[in-house]
Amino acid sequence: MQTATPSEEFAFDLLPRQIARHLDRFVIGQAEAKKVLSVALCDHFQHVRRCLDGEDAPFYQKQNVLLLGPTGVGKTHLIRSAAELIGVPFVKADATKFSETGYVGGDVDDLVRDLVRRAGGSVKKASHGIIYLDEVDKLATRGEGGGRDVSGRGVQTNLLKLMEDGDVPLVSPNDMTGQIQNAMSAMRGGGSAQPETINTRHILFIVSGAFAGMEKGIRHRLAEAAGAEGGTPARAKVQRLEADELYARAMTADFIQYGLEPEFVGRLPVRVACHGLDTGHLFEVLRRSESSLIRQYERAFAAYGITAEFTDDGLRRLAELATGENTGARGLMTVCERVFRDLKFALPSSRVRSFQVTPELVENPAVVLKRLLSEARSAKPRKEPPAAE
Repeated sequence: MQTATPSEEFAFDLLPRQIARHLDRFVIGQAEAKKVLSVALCDHFQHVRRCLDGEDAPFYQKQNVLLLGPTGVGKTHLIRSAAELIGVPFVKADATKFSETGYVGGDVDDLVRDLVRRAGGSVKKASHGIIYLDEVDKLATRGEGGGRDVSGRGVQTNLLKLMEDGDVPLVSPNDMTGQIQNAMSAMRGGGSAQPETINTRHILFIVSGAFAGMEKGIRHRLAEAAGAEGGTPARAKVQRLEADELYARAMTADFIQYGLEPEFVGRLPVRVACHGLDTGHLFEVLRRSESSLIRQYERAFAAYGITAEFTDDGLRRLAELATGENTGARGLMTVCERVFRDLKFALPSSRVRSFQVTPELVENPAVVLKRLLSEARSAKPRKEPPAAE
């Protein structure tokens, strides 16, 4: 029986357009982010596959990715959906949970250990996984974000070795139980007590953050350049740019001014801005996304034999209310829970077996609920067919 070669164990033959089409099923909009991410993923994992085949690429620079964008625009959903398609382990964490020393908060090496756990203990599989670190803007040491000072700089420094080519012990130095178990295992086997390590050379790092306030620095930089070239009219044109347009023009200098270390920014060569979601986007998220929140509510009511029918007008009104929450797609959950809370409590104990989600229900759920219960009580009970003898 032939054993699989390393590259056969990790088969990658996807094209950028295939990845983008897959992401379209789950995330609405963000076309530029999907394009950039799809290309970066293909480049990285094609490189991994070639390396597993024994090809040498000494000058390859890993294409770690930085995503900018406000909360709730689909950043995590993009990365998780892509990882599922490719079939690699995926770990997501917030940068704010880590500390410089690891004694207070988490140690950045724990990210890699979590990847091994997600891979079912397989170091080989984890060694080409994806680590996604959110809220990296909170590591800023100065600037508009009001970020952390020396601790943030220390965490950035500790991440540097992981993001390129570092070895991480599978057992944390602070995990005394794990260290003892590892030493006893080594003694029984007659080997060294040194813990096994995992190399991060082929692990792709994707980081993201809202970088609130950075648009002011970008606007100032662009206005200065425009004023020098085109005078007052050009400067005025820059002043009219929306935040999404400004973030799309972010450069290395803007991240450094915001408070990220130059070496840290340098490890993130692929950068793309995600745009905010308006009412139209949120409506499409509800109506078209395969992971739409309304599927969750349909299942919740169906568990009690109740059919919830969502009309387009009702979905649009939900989207309009969610837009006012200013939290992107997360606002949909806030609004839906507020609208459906009383229905989820009362309908399972009633004779109501179906209802429509209309603008009226979204606006006045208590009034519609009262009417549904009244109509169900006044309706004649259906006669059950006689049981077969």
